[in-house]
Amino acid sequence: MIRKIVRYPEPVLRAKCRPVTEVTPEVRTLAADMLDTMKEANGVGLAAPQVGVDVQLAVIDVSHNPDCVTFMKVDGQSVNMVEHMPIVFLNPKLELGSEKELGEEGCLSFPRLRADIRRSCGIKVSYTDLEGKTTTVETDGLLARAFQHEIDHLNGILFIDRMNAVAKVGIKRKLARLMQEWEEDETGEE
Repeated sequence: MIRKIVRYPEPVLRAKCRPVTEVTPEVRTLAADMLDTMKEANGVGLAAPQVGVDVQLAVIDVSHNPDCVTFMKVDGQSVNMVEHMPIVFLNPKLELGSEKELGEEGCLSFPRLRADIRRSCGIKVSYTDLEGKTTTVETDGLLARAFQHEIDHLNGILFIDRMNAVAKVGIKRKLARLMQEWEEDETGEE
């Protein structure tokens, strides 16, 4: 089922999300709905607060771009990234690599807004999957960026918070204009 994607400045986007303590049928349904919603919106990731639910659950699928990573390890074993998509993850613990890079990001909760964000090039993340198993992924590229972006959502951090000071100043007017457009989209006004 496609769910409505919450747009900035909805308060749930600033929530520090609750851990998922048990993989229930409701959690599985939420994960399936989020995958459908992400795919429908042409996104690469989606976090539960973006559909109005403040739990530590997110989904990622970068399989459309098999060259977006140079490596992926699952539980220490090198794997083919495409074969491990989509990823549904609960209660993640993130370790950031020291090397950083600037890259363009967007967010489904900020339609038509993109910005350059500095993120770690490589990451290691441990999480619980829908089977209740702990999995550790090491990766780089778009997948590492997507994990960082979605995990930020689970902590109430938005990509606009990661912009440098100059970019934040420059984007204020554009964001105000976009927020007005989003409101008009919601109300059906022209």
